Amino acid sequence: MQYLVSVIFDNAGLATPDEDAQIDVFNDRLVAEGHWVFAGGLAAPSSATVIDNRGEEALVTDGPFLESKEFIAGFWIIEAADLDVALRLAAEGSRACNRKVEVRPFQ
Repeated sequence: MQYLVSVIFDNAGLATPDEDAQIDVFNDRLVAEGHWVFAGGLAAPSSATVIDNRGEEALVTDGPFLESKEFIAGFWIIEAADLDVALRLAAEGSRACNRKVEVRPFQ
């Protein structure tokens, strides 16, 4: 089963060099153990564009869809046998990137 592990942060700053190194080690381990699907860091929320095309015409708005102190700074998509494995991996990812994470299964 695949899981989205969202990295949650409250500062627009980038990861430190030490955090980047720890993330690289964690990513390499995910690959080696067959859990790696995809991962990426995201630009600051201020770079977002929201598109709402539910009406007669698409409404395009600069900025994030939600004003919040916390935001998704990056993510991993992992393959795990079950939720327990996903949670264990997410806890290790949280330590590696020094940020909170949220785990959600794909439907």
